[in-house]
Amino acid sequence: MIWESVYKLVVLHCTIANELLKKPVSGIMDAVFFGVVILQVLTSVLSFPNGAPTSTCVDMMPRHGGVQPKPNPAPYTIHPSSTTFQTGKPITVVIKGPDYRGVLLEARSGSDSKAIGTWQTPPTNTKFLECSGNQQGAITHANTNIKNNSTVYTWIPPATAQNVFFKATVAQQRIVFWVDVISSTLTSSGGTLLDVVHDSAERIVTPALGDSSEYEKQ
Repeated sequence: MIWESVYKLVVLHCTIANELLKKPVSGIMDAVFFGVVILQVLTSVLSFPNGAPTSTCVDMMPRHGGVQPKPNPAPYTIHPSSTTFQTGKPITVVIKGPDYRGVLLEARSGSDSKAIGTWQTPPTNTKFLECSGNQQGAITHANTNIKNNSTVYTWIPPATAQNVFFKATVAQQRIVFWVDVISSTLTSSGGTLLDVVHDSAERIVTPALGDSSEYEKQ
């Protein structure tokens, strides 16, 4: 489907360019217009249908040939499975709203532009994107197939006590996308999964051999 659309777009622009070539370039304006048409052909083809590049990790801005994002508020909201997090305890994330095709999803902390934490196995039609030196630091689209409310992402918190939030760029198509889609803030509940296991074990009380209180009740 995507290649058929690209083919039709290229044919359309090439037809326009061919008609322009039949006419003499009569001035600077004609030359500029011709250049714009050729540039449009290139940017239409050279988008990123197979995922965002690593160069977008910081600003999360699609490189779509100068196309600007749609104004916020976006028709999308990010829904984490919890308002708190613990190191190593998975958090699931859903981007709710209309169907979408492109995505770049990261976890951030404070004003830091680095992606933090680690994403688990990407859902269908998505893949990992290396950000901040972490091969699983972000999630992006693997193709332009539809993603929707049933697409669930799983994130593993890092060893940090700072608050975190999720930030996304969501695209319905090449020229229709939103940046700075941000979730509510998640606060650290402290501890790690190991602490949770340890605390649970401590609740299992076994009477000491020298303690006769349990036997006295009989």
